[in-house]
Amino acid sequence: MKPIHKILAASVLALTLTACDDDDETTTDVGNIVEVAAANGSFTTLVAALETAGLDDVLADESRDFTVFAPTDAAFESLLADLGITAGDLLADPNLTDILLYHVIPDLEIDSTQAIAAAGTTLTTANTDDIGVALQGSDLFINASRVETPDVDASNGVIHVIDAVLL
Repeated sequence: MKPIHKILAASVLALTLTACDDDDETTTDVGNIVEVAAANGSFTTLVAALETAGLDDVLADESRDFTVFAPTDAAFESLLADLGITAGDLLADPNLTDILLYHVIPDLEIDSTQAIAAAGTTLTTANTDDIGVALQGSDLFINASRVETPDVDASNGVIHVIDAVLL
């Protein structure tokens, strides 16, 4: 066997063994949509609202896929200040479920590449209303809310962190 062939054979063997290694550190187990949001720590108001509305079990369903546009606690605080209400008032709002479902695309996992490709169109949310998808420069917007962090993986979908509550 020529020396170059020995080097190539050794390289292929090394790559094969590396690819079969059980200790792949890039693979991590992630939780469902609700678990990921709760573990993040920036979505306490969203998680509380999901629990109050009884939607936490729905978004924890591993047999379905979801795309969730998740407002941060800062986004909720801004909304509450604008409306002059408390978080308790929001959680008691009879439209809470409808507001939350407006942030969810059911049975479809839309990553940022697909969302960018959908710019200029609308997507139908879980409450059957449409949201607009737009690209302004390199920023992706859902209605007037900017996507701050796209593509947060969950075992049953994807979360896109947004800077405002969608109404």
